[in-house]
Amino acid sequence: MKSVLPRLFVLVFLLSCPTITFAQDSDADKGSLTSGTIDSQFEYIYNSSNNFQEYKVVKQTNLDKLKSNILDSMRTMRSEVLDLKLLIASEKDSIINLKTFLVTAESEKQEAIAEKENFSFLGMGIQKTVYSSMMWILVAVLAGALSIFTFQYFSSFKKIRKAQKDLTEVQEEFENHRKIMLDRERKMKRELVDAQMGRK
Repeated sequence: MKSVLPRLFVLVFLLSCPTITFAQDSDADKGSLTSGTIDSQFEYIYNSSNNFQEYKVVKQTNLDKLKSNILDSMRTMRSEVLDLKLLIASEKDSIINLKTFLVTAESEKQEAIAEKENFSFLGMGIQKTVYSSMMWILVAVLAGALSIFTFQYFSSFKKIRKAQKDLTEVQEEFENHRKIMLDRERKMKRELVDAQMGRK
């Protein structure tokens, strides 16, 4: 008896499994018009319809339900398309605004660069490169003038030294000439005194 009970239990279980599976399949078939894709709903209608000669006979309620589902799907898709169109229009507006902002930012950047490169000098707006060039030209002119003045100074200095040397030589010659003249004058005075004394 003990061995019969488990066998009976297994037999009841095996017989109930196909019923449970079949019940699940029929529930899935019934629910396919209320859920699933349009393709699965068409498949359900095709499988659940009856054959008449070479035609399929479909229940009016199934067709109405399918039509309702298709129209509902189309409304949903139209709504999604409209939402997407609005989103695209919004994105286009955003892109236009961003392009405008980019152009404005670029012009502000160029103005800032130009303002950075320019400054006021003696009441005039001048670029830094022009100012730098002018300053280097001024430095070059001043350096040239300094070299010319230095050359002239040293040239003048040489002339002054030569003139001082010539003056010293002339003074020495003059001093020698004066001494010679003094000696002559003394000699002449002596001769004159001697001549005057010799007459007496």
